[in-house]
Amino acid sequence: MSTAAAIEAKKDLIGKEVFCSDWIEIDQDRIDAFADCTRDHQWIHVDRDKAAAGPFGTTIAHGFLTLSHIPFFSYQMPVRFEDAKMSINYGLNKVRFLNPVPSGSRIRDRVVLTDLEERPGDRILMTTTHTIEIEGQDKPACVADSLGMLFL
Repeated sequence: MSTAAAIEAKKDLIGKEVFCSDWIEIDQDRIDAFADCTRDHQWIHVDRDKAAAGPFGTTIAHGFLTLSHIPFFSYQMPVRFEDAKMSINYGLNKVRFLNPVPSGSRIRDRVVLTDLEERPGDRILMTTTHTIEIEGQDKPACVADSLGMLFL
């Protein structure tokens, strides 16, 4: 299938929510492991006692930990291009951290297919908007436009 035909087959999904994930817990062990991996041990993330007296009343996940769940959620997304040989992370456009994720909270991702753009070399640039919600809260944790390059 040509790149143009592949895009045509999915164009009716552009602008629509194409996936809503299950909830997953962001516990302190995950936060601590991320802190170790990134060497970001700021007290609001890892010092339970100091964070309990801080502005959030508990430790919070790193914004980039929340953002780093986008690939996990994306792999579950049902929008597929059967002729794709591979896809790569092409980057991010707008990213905003709107609300902290307290340790022990559960998050999920709502994904909107934002754009499909034909690129030279039988490639498609797919843009998806991810809204990562926190269970029980009205304001999301993060909103990000993710770019994936598909190779047909």
